Amino acid sequence: MRHGIVTCCLHDRGLSRRSRSHSGGSVRVSRRSSPCHSEEESAHAGVRVRPLCFSPLLAMGGAVSAGEDNDDLIDNLKEAQYIRTEKVEQAFRAIDRGDYYLDGYRDSAYKDLAWKHGNIHLSAPCIYSEVMEALKLQPGLSFLNLGSGTGYLSTMVGLIVGPFGVNHGVELHKDVVEYAREKLEDFIKNSDSFDKFEFCEPVFVVGNCLEISPDSHQYDRIYCGAGVQKDHENYMKVLLKVGGILVMPIEDQLTQITRTGQCTWDSKNILAVSFAPLAQQSIADGEKPDAVQLPPVTVRSLQDLSRIHIRRTLRNLADDDGQGKGVVQRVPQKRKRRRCRRRRINTYVFVGNQLIPQMVESEEEEHAEEEHKEVEEEEDRDIGDIEILKQVNVLRDQIMSLPLPESLKAYLLYYREK
Repeated sequence: MRHGIVTCCLHDRGLSRRSRSHSGGSVRVSRRSSPCHSEEESAHAGVRVRPLCFSPLLAMGGAVSAGEDNDDLIDNLKEAQYIRTEKVEQAFRAIDRGDYYLDGYRDSAYKDLAWKHGNIHLSAPCIYSEVMEALKLQPGLSFLNLGSGTGYLSTMVGLIVGPFGVNHGVELHKDVVEYAREKLEDFIKNSDSFDKFEFCEPVFVVGNCLEISPDSHQYDRIYCGAGVQKDHENYMKVLLKVGGILVMPIEDQLTQITRTGQCTWDSKNILAVSFAPLAQQSIADGEKPDAVQLPPVTVRSLQDLSRIHIRRTLRNLADDDGQGKGVVQRVPQKRKRRRCRRRRINTYVFVGNQLIPQMVESEEEEHAEEEHKEVEEEEDRDIGDIEILKQVNVLRDQIMSLPLPESLKAYLLYYREK
């Protein structure tokens, strides 16, 4: 339920409110710089100000450079300190952001920008990174996503909370819930990452998050992906367990709220943002909106528990066997070439009776070229020494080798195709 959409992301945490717009666009400020209000002032301060045109329903990012693929984008988010913990990094790498884009729009998937098409919306990667870090997820926790949208964030959360957690989402638009379920099914059946994690499958329901039934259970972690008005703040807090964490945008700040007691909370501002407010479902005059019934928290069946523990045991055995043999699967690393700034000296050469200008390389340039060539040769040797192994699904191979009926093997594999 993407009740509201991020309209602008400011990259300097804690900017003053008056610095959030500039001539109808957004002001980009380096994370360690103070905001400027004109191009002339920014030139003196060494700060780049770049006006952006944006729709009031379009999420903006641009905090990091665009990546060539999902891993490249994650590298950039790590370098900019938006991703700071290993478990969050692993979740981001496991879920390819491009898989949640419609065909024909995937070229934009690895830019730090939001994307919207009809009711389908994805926030900027820098926003999702901050949210995932602020939630402080752990295995076994319960999570509620208010405005679950495509299910991208909920799927990443499911990789961390694991099979004994709870993973629920509420989405206003029925077509978006259907889209999220399709993407979830595709991940489970086709993604190589599925067999590398223990997963808590998200469950999505259609409804307005402001109409959740008052007798609903509480959650350890909650995220709301739309601007929350001050009069709805307490409504959101009530859904949180004592000791739980709620992350939501309120008063132009992405805020982390920790419930410390029955009637006490601690709040911390994370990032200056601007979100569109929660959308209200249109209803006829006099009609009472339908209450949203959250999915029940069910106990897993013995059959399902057996599958979880068999897969866990086989995965651990494969990991131990690989470590014992000293085998590590590695993929080729991308090498970013250094860019040497070429400096030349203008000289003049006599040709016959004419004085002709000619570009001649300086000694400094020749030295830089030689140094650059040595670095490249060293990198080539280092990469050549790394044993590059074909990526194989060890867990699948182990399950297929078990002396079990084919139907049981298919169940252990979650009916995934090879």
